Amino acid sequence: MIVIVSHAGDDHAAAVIDVLRHAGHAHELVDTGSFPSAAEVIQRFGDARPRFELVTDGRRVDLGACRVVWWRRPRPYTLHGSIDPSYAPFAYQESHEAMAGLWAGLDATFVNPPVLDEVAHHKPYQLGVATDVGLTVPRTVITNDPEAARAFAQELGPDRTIYKTFVASEDHWRETRILRTEELTMLEQLRLAPAIFQEFIPADADVRVTVMGETVFAVAIRAAPGGYAVDYRMDLERASFEPIDLPAGLVEGLRALMDQLGLVYGAIDLRRTPSGDYVFLEVNPAGEWRFVEERTRQPITRTMADLLASLDLG
Repeated sequence: MIVIVSHAGDDHAAAVIDVLRHAGHAHELVDTGSFPSAAEVIQRFGDARPRFELVTDGRRVDLGACRVVWWRRPRPYTLHGSIDPSYAPFAYQESHEAMAGLWAGLDATFVNPPVLDEVAHHKPYQLGVATDVGLTVPRTVITNDPEAARAFAQELGPDRTIYKTFVASEDHWRETRILRTEELTMLEQLRLAPAIFQEFIPADADVRVTVMGETVFAVAIRAAPGGYAVDYRMDLERASFEPIDLPAGLVEGLRALMDQLGLVYGAIDLRRTPSGDYVFLEVNPAGEWRFVEERTRQPITRTMADLLASLDLG
């Protein structure tokens, strides 16, 4: 059995599940956000073998029977609304301990292993590993010190510094921006929270690389003509997408990055300079691919389903 850890609103999970269903592969969608308010976990030890069960939506799922877990989009736990707020942190921590121990106790192959997946999400760590494996990375300063950020921007010169957030969520999404001269006075706000500052890399294209096990899909993305060249996502509908082949040496470097991070799946963002060099920006262990697949017809969804099925049968 294949377990997909996500939620009903995840279109990527839904697309992969559709392929698995048509191919006859047993699967279960598990939403961690339903626990503990709308789901029960039962773990038993001391018998012939440990038992791990989840009861949700009236179904009893034998998690101990799963061979593969796709750690797609786990959601925060949802506590019962009646709980005393003063006990909420304790209840949440207890819920986390129960569920984290459950996943760690399964005799299953993970895409990606939860502990490694969590660490790999951290952008400072990614940049360090990318450097270690020989990938080119932009000059970067990560800080909550206004003076350090100001000195970095002045060193690079006007219009050569971009800034971005660590995490892009639906509630707090921010495009990558060029640091304008008039924004230098706003750097004092860094004392409230740190940010990432990087050298702006002029490029003829952004490159999205989707890695699924041994399979690599790469596409060059060019921002819409006359659009926002710093971040093609600002006008995704008019951006152009072109499947490309990557240099063999770069593919080896990206595989080394994935191996060092312990990732089976990852969506990697690069910049390709006018001279043909590739600069690593980041890797998202749960990155999206359907916006690429819809525009290039690359069989990425089926490849993920095939990967999960092969691990289940292997």
